[in-house]
Amino acid sequence: MSSEKLSSEEEEFRKLAVELRILETTAETLQARINMVNAILTDLNYANMTLEGLEKEDENADLFVPIGGGSYIKARLQEKDRVLVGMGAGVTVERTLSQARETVKNRIDQLEKTRTALQQQFVQVVERIREDRGRLEEISAKLSQRRTQQ
Repeated sequence: MSSEKLSSEEEEFRKLAVELRILETTAETLQARINMVNAILTDLNYANMTLEGLEKEDENADLFVPIGGGSYIKARLQEKDRVLVGMGAGVTVERTLSQARETVKNRIDQLEKTRTALQQQFVQVVERIREDRGRLEEISAKLSQRRTQQ
């Protein structure tokens, strides 16, 4: 084989190695985004369950309200049809209970679509990583074999 062919394979090896590093970083980023969406979905599902529970409560009912870290405070439900809903960017608006449930449900639906899209992208990137690694191993074996023959 000519040295031109060898350098061409070495160049392909280098390009694949760089592409593989970029793809691995992309896969890590996608996984982090999926994890973030899953955490937000968990939070929104808790909010949805809490709103469902509020519908069943009477006004002036005593409740235990979670404050985080497995801790609760005792509170009295004064108005069950007025809910403050976070809209993002630190903005909170007052909604009726049914509006709040609809807002939370819509956000859950949007995030589930986002998660599905991210998962599809992740699968595509992982498949490309697998293909590149296979091709990288082939080229590496050829280059090693040629070097031992010289």
